[in-house]
Amino acid sequence: MPPRFILASASPRRLALLAQIGVTPDAVAPADIDETPMKGELPLPHAERLAAEKAAAVAAGEPGTIVLAADTVVALGRRILPKAEDEATARTCLKALSGRRHRVITGISLVTADGKQRTKSVTTTVAFKVLSPREIDAYIAGGEWRGKAGGYAVQGHGSTFVRFLSGSYTSVVGLPLFEVNGWLVAHAPHTLNGISE
Repeated sequence: MPPRFILASASPRRLALLAQIGVTPDAVAPADIDETPMKGELPLPHAERLAAEKAAAVAAGEPGTIVLAADTVVALGRRILPKAEDEATARTCLKALSGRRHRVITGISLVTADGKQRTKSVTTTVAFKVLSPREIDAYIAGGEWRGKAGGYAVQGHGSTFVRFLSGSYTSVVGLPLFEVNGWLVAHAPHTLNGISE
């Protein structure tokens, strides 16, 4: 029997992205780790560290499996914007992003059945138009921002704020499919359901 493939994330967006390339995890097992940035930690190493810690935590409890984890960070310069869990945070993020470019960094980490781990990140540049108070109010009222890094979802109504995107769209959604597919072709081809590379 080929090793089981586990997605170490509860994100429905990541599950949907994997489905786009014909991949269905055998299990979904979100990792319970502290996601607080370390003092002075920059956005890119933060995203990679969290992805690696999530994958390692799940793999430790499921030896002999293949585990994929990811973490997405929205960065304004050296500043890591929070995941918006309340309206005030979402509003603060949207005001900060209004009319500016920012980076969306998704760290990904894969632990193979033999226990080897590989980690990398993908950085995408996103530019927002200037948001009016009315647009921010309407977006807040819609609730799409809940739990989203930087307080917006590029795959939803938040896409109307984006005037420019350079890099990986799927990475901004939550999982860079080009890189993930390459890893699965090389290290877990049985997960690809016969789809060619």
